[in-house]
Amino acid sequence: MILRFVAHSHRVVSIARKYGWLPGARYTNLRDLRKFETIGFIDIDWKNYSFTRHLQAVKAVKPLMTVARDVTDPKDLRRTLDQAFELLQHSRFVVIVPKHQSFAGKLDRIIPQQFILGYSVPTRYGGTMIPPQAFNRPVHILGGRPEVQRRMAELMPVLSVDCNRFTLDASFGDFFDGEIFRRHPVGGYQRCIRDSIRNINGLWKGYHGGCHAAHG
Repeated sequence: MILRFVAHSHRVVSIARKYGWLPGARYTNLRDLRKFETIGFIDIDWKNYSFTRHLQAVKAVKPLMTVARDVTDPKDLRRTLDQAFELLQHSRFVVIVPKHQSFAGKLDRIIPQQFILGYSVPTRYGGTMIPPQAFNRPVHILGGRPEVQRRMAELMPVLSVDCNRFTLDASFGDFFDGEIFRRHPVGGYQRCIRDSIRNINGLWKGYHGGCHAAHG
C-alpha cells in the first residue's frame, strides 16, 4: 500500500488515521497537527511561498515528507534544489515538483536521486505538463481526484499521494464510491469522509509501485 496523506481539519485527519493515512498540513497551519505524534506531510503555500517559514515548520515537526517549491522556470531549479537539501536534513523524504516542459526526458539527470519526484495532477488550477511516462522513479502525486491519481499509477511508480478532494464533496453529502463521486445513500459529513477513505484505500490495495524503488 502506498503512503497516503490528508491535510485538513483535526476531525478529518483523525478519521483518516484509523484507515492508515498520515496527518498533513500546510506549513502556515500547524495547529491541527498538535495532537499527533507522527506527522506525515508538510505542504506549502505555493501562492505566497516563504522558504523561511517552511523550513521553520519542518524543523519543528520533523515530517516523513515535505514538498519543495514547484519548479515552473528552469532558472529556478538550482535555488529549489539548494532549499530542498536543507529541508532534507529535517524530513525523511523531500519532493521536487518539476513542471516546465523542457525538463521532460532529463529528470534523472537534473534532479538528484535523493529526492522524490512530484507530479501535480492537471486541473483547471494548473498542474504538471510533463508526460507522466517521463517519471520513472518514485513519485508523489499531488492533488486531483482519487480515480485520476490511481490511473496515473499505471504510468509511473507511485510512492505516495496527498488527497483532499473527498473532503469538499463530503460537505455536499457526496462520497467517493471507488469509481466516482455520488450522493451518499445515508448521508452525514463524517460518514462521507469515512466511506470515501475506505474506497480510496481499496483502489490502492495490492499496489506497490514506487515503494520498492524508494527503499532499494
